[in-house]
This record gives sequence, C-alpha cells and structure tokens, in this order.
Amino acid sequence: MRQILQNLRTGETELADVPSPLARRGHVLVRTSTTLISTGTERTLVEFGQASLLGKAQAQPDRVRQVIDKVRTDGLVPTLEAVAGKLSKPLPLGYCNVGTVLDTGEDVTSIRAGDRVVSNGPHADVVCVPLNLCARIPPGVPDEHAVFAVPGAIGLQGLRLAQPTLGEAIVVSGLGLIGLLTVQLARAHGCRVLGLDFDAGRLALARQFGAETVDLSTVNDAIRAGQTFSRGRGVDAVIITAATDSSEPVHQAALMCRQRGRIVLVGVTGLTLSRDDFYKKELSFQVSASYGPGRYDPNYEEKGQDYPVGFVRWTENRNFEAVLDMLAERRLDVESLISHRFPAEQATSAYGVMTGVAPSLGILLSFTSTPDARATNVPMPGVLTPRSSGAEVVSVSFIGAGNFGAGVLIPAFKRAGAHLRAVVSSRGVSSLHAARTFGFAQAATDLSTIFDDPEAAAVVIASRHESHAEFVTRGLLASKSVFVEKPLCLSLPELDRIEALYTRLAREGKTPRLMIGFNRRFAPHVTKIRELLSVAPGPKSFVMTVNAGAVPQDHWVQDAAIGGGRIIGEACHFVDLLRFLAGSPVQAHHSTRMEALSGDTVTLQLAFSDGSIGTIHYFANGSRRFPKERLEVFADGGILQLDNFRRLRGFGWPGFGSMNLWRQDKGQRACAQAFVNAVRDDGPSPIPFEEVVEVTRTTILLAGS
Repeated sequence: MRQILQNLRTGETELADVPSPLARRGHVLVRTSTTLISTGTERTLVEFGQASLLGKAQAQPDRVRQVIDKVRTDGLVPTLEAVAGKLSKPLPLGYCNVGTVLDTGEDVTSIRAGDRVVSNGPHADVVCVPLNLCARIPPGVPDEHAVFAVPGAIGLQGLRLAQPTLGEAIVVSGLGLIGLLTVQLARAHGCRVLGLDFDAGRLALARQFGAETVDLSTVNDAIRAGQTFSRGRGVDAVIITAATDSSEPVHQAALMCRQRGRIVLVGVTGLTLSRDDFYKKELSFQVSASYGPGRYDPNYEEKGQDYPVGFVRWTENRNFEAVLDMLAERRLDVESLISHRFPAEQATSAYGVMTGVAPSLGILLSFTSTPDARATNVPMPGVLTPRSSGAEVVSVSFIGAGNFGAGVLIPAFKRAGAHLRAVVSSRGVSSLHAARTFGFAQAATDLSTIFDDPEAAAVVIASRHESHAEFVTRGLLASKSVFVEKPLCLSLPELDRIEALYTRLAREGKTPRLMIGFNRRFAPHVTKIRELLSVAPGPKSFVMTVNAGAVPQDHWVQDAAIGGGRIIGEACHFVDLLRFLAGSPVQAHHSTRMEALSGDTVTLQLAFSDGSIGTIHYFANGSRRFPKERLEVFADGGILQLDNFRRLRGFGWPGFGSMNLWRQDKGQRACAQAFVNAVRDDGPSPIPFEEVVEVTRTTILLAGS
C-alpha cells in the first residue's frame, strides 16, 4: 500500500510502498478514501526535519541534555549511532482520516465492515486504528467534510475547557484550520467571538462565520480592540490556536481578559509567562490535550477501556461524534476551509503547497483503490536471496523492528554474516525502514511470511514481551532455530509449555535450537572475568548494581500483561550474568522491594549450589548521569570491578590490573555471532536450554515474591 512518510534527518517527504497492516485486537482496519493535511502540526514536523542538526538541537534542548548524559555513560560513538538511528526513522504523517471499514479485530462489536468512519489514522491506503479513536460517520456527511471532525474535536476540547456560556465574549487567537473551526463552535455555543490573525483571507473567513476580527498585521493595539469588543469589561476567555515560538499570544491574552478570565492553549506558543499578568486578575491558564479525555492514555486508546459517561461526559471519541453531528446538521461550514485537493499520487506537491508562500488552508488528499493496497509483504528491489549451498548460508528472519531490534539486534546479526530474509512488524513503516536500512529481502506485517517460509533457517523474536511465548512455540513447531530477546516468557505456565514442547521435539529427534538474548555473558569483559575466576578456588561473592532509572507507570513494560514488569523484562539479564559467572545452579533466592516505587527498586539475593552468593541491586531512584551497571566480584582474596562494560579493574588480583575498551560492549555482537555459528554448524545452542529455563523460572519467582 501507499503511505506518506517524512525523513526527520532531511525533511524529505515521500509516498512509499509499505506493507499493509492487519486487524488487531480492539482495532479497526480501514480503507482510506480521504485525508486532511494538518497545516499546523505537519508543517512544524516538516520544518523540523529540514532544519540543520544545530537547528534540531536548538528546538529540543531537553533531548540535547539526554544526549550529553548518554555520552558520559556510554561513550561518544554509541551515542552518535543512537542519535543517527533515531533521526533516520521515517515518520508517518497525518492524523485526519476517513474511509470504509474492511475488518475489525477481536472484541470490536460497535463498528462493522462496510461502515464509514473518521479516525486519527495517517495518510495511507489502509490504516489500523484503535476503536476509541474512530467514529461512525452519519449518513449525508460527505467524506471530504467528515475528515474535518478530527481537527474540529481539537478545537471543541479547547472550547470545553474554556467553559463558555451563552453571551460571553470569546477571543480566538490564530485562525488556521483549528482556529476557524473553533470560531464556528463558539458561535454555536451562543458566544460573541473576536478572531485575531495576520492573514487577510483567514480573517475574511472568520467574519463569514459570524466573528468580529482584528488584523494583527495592521493593528498596533490589539488589547484596546479586545476591550472595545468586550464593552470595556475584558473578554471572558481566550482560546489560543496559533503556532509560534513567541510568548506574545499568552501575554496578549492575559491583558485582554477580565478579572478571573480563562485562557486555554490549544496551539503551540512560547510559555515565558509574567506572574504579574496572571496574579492581579486571578486568571486561569490551561493547556488542552488534543481531542479530549483519553488522549495519550494507553488504557483508553490501545486497550479500549472507555470512561463511564456519567463521570467523563466528553471523551475524545464522543468529541468526534459531536462534531460529526454538527456536520450532519450543517451547523459547521467546512467547505469554505478547503483550499486545495490532490490525489495521493501527488502528495509531495501537496506538501510543497503547504510549506510554500502561497496561501493554503485545508489540503485534501484522495486515495483511490490500488490492486496491492492490502499487500502485507513488500519485496525489496535489488536484494537477492543467496543460493542455499549447504552450511554456508544462514537465512534469518526478524519479528519486531523497534528501537532495540533495529538499533542493536539486526545490526549484530548482519555483522555476524546472516542473510536477512524477512522482517515483520505490526506497523509496516518499521519493517520497511529496517528492510531498507539493513538489506532484508522482504518487509511484511503478516507472521506467516516468516513461519511458512522454508528459506528461513532461523527466526529472531524482538517483539513486545507478551508475544514471546507464542512466537517461540510457533517457531519451534515450524522447525526454525529460535533466538528470542529476553524474556523468554512472562509466566510459569508459559514456561512449562515451552519446556514440554522442547522436550517432546528433542525426544522425536528434531533437535530444537532455542536461545535467549542473554548477551552480557558474551561481553569481552565478562569473558575475561570468567577466565580469571576459573583459577580462583572456593565460592565467590557478587554484587551487581543497576542504576536502571525510572520508567513511567503507563509505559508498556510496566504493564504486567504486556511487558511483565521490569524484573522479568530486564533484571533477568543480571540473574543470568551471575548464574553464568558462578557456574553453578541457583539453589535459593529472595527479593526485597521498595513498595513506594511500584517494584522498580528492588534487591534480589541469590544463593548458588557451590556456596557462592550474589546480590542484584536494581534501582530506579538514582540519577541517569551515573553509569548504569557496575559488577563487583569478591573471590580468593581479590576483587574485580566492572564499570558499565567499559572498564574492568583488578584489586589484589595476581597478574591482572585492568582491561579498558574505547566503547561500551555488552556482548550483543558476540551473542548474535554465537547463535549464527551454531545454526551454520548445526551445533548446540550457545546457552544450554536447562540454564535458560532455570534463569527464567528464578526471575519469574523473584518478581512474584
């Protein structure tokens, strides 16, 4: 299918051939007919992409500080590689979409195939959107009008926060698409409206919709105009829908308002506020969050958990419906807001108009059906499948192309000499980017592309944690060698099923090969520590300190059903590391957690059968400026200290002083190489299956305790 993408590094916009999405649980699959370019949001994104690296840094000072902190802990080269990787990812553009439902995922009953819907889907032939982010279009509302329901909901939410009452004097500052829709909505509430802008054409439209106007390009004293408009009382509320770096719109709004007036920021402005502006009048100031309650709440948007109407009358979905109802009743004029129409094939021309000097407002894109609109597999031109000449070729396919998969795992397997066969992700843009960047033969969204492919000898699973157990099982049953990024699974029943399947396949002589991505045991420093410990008699003591940093509670990793929590999701690495260095099974374990931090700050204690002991301090309450990982080993009168996989020092250790690397190496490349070699040579898994099961079971029990 076709989708409009933007390169954040160069600012270039393209109409790319992307694998079509599939219907997912709680989602709706829609064939697009019409989309609307958001001239405010999308222009900002395009201009950011076109800016120089210095310009990008100036626009995001918080990100610059994060980069500096990463340089301090991880080194310059890994940081530059991470930044380059972020900027190279294509960004899907658009969030105003109208089309016809093709299919629905599990648990969707309120919308059916054939319904016309509006959603916040991107500019693409086919989109997959959460149920709560789409609404059925009433009969009689044309697609070209219905698409304005999305920006209309943004304006409506801002207006709701302003709490207008009949007869109030409302100012709308900035008369772009959202501003002009807000003017009409405020008029529908029975308010008198004053519109502010620099553009004569937009001011004329505001007057057409019943507003009084002020041309900021000619009027020197907009404050006085506001006083006149409000009959000397000061306006009741100001809704700012402008997009500017200046703080002047907020300052201007404060001076216009009456005592205890309201200011709502819908657009983007500078926020250098004057206390004096607000203090004397006791003004209220609020920032509106897009379409309304539910926005950015994963429980509402991704999981479909609606808010009870008795407690939250107007959610983002119900705001969509309200605007659609007004369109059906012809109480909103959106035809006047359409300035340009383009077929999707001319998308780059449409964006040229948007960023050009000629006036533009509502730019519509029309999508007509193409034969491959629902193709879930896109072959990459110029990439040839090597001839399978015995043991020389190892074809590997990937499930998942997120930050870690594309930033670490795929490059590691490519360097290991694997032929990259297919990459599958639920979002076709991610798989397309990975395929282009690393040379996969295919980009896809359908898992059968991998599991039904006889050419792929191995599959790497780098998807979200809740899918690991299912994909491991499917991979083993498809006779693939399986490499799964940690964790192996999230629960003991899942682990028992994997173990039973592995045992059955082994008993049938099918020699399954299953490896988990416990890369730290392959790091050069850890290899050296293992070598040094091999001649140290007696039990050892290990102290692993992990400055994990805080992760928001609404992040998917923190969701027990999706990510399993951070102990299962990440601390398993360190349980495996100590198990590997001890060279002895875990005999007992215990955990103590700081409940105030939702289990993110915890001490794990391990006792090994040879008498060794280990403590893992996994803390989320420290500073990110401090190195993330430190390992200390006490054995035979000596101490080994490893800092952040860059510097290893020996204290009182005969024949060893230090081992330093110029860049951090946590063993990902060596881990991938070991797996590829095992597949190529038909050898055993580099990590014994029994240890994988032991570490996984121990970690799940620690998380549960």
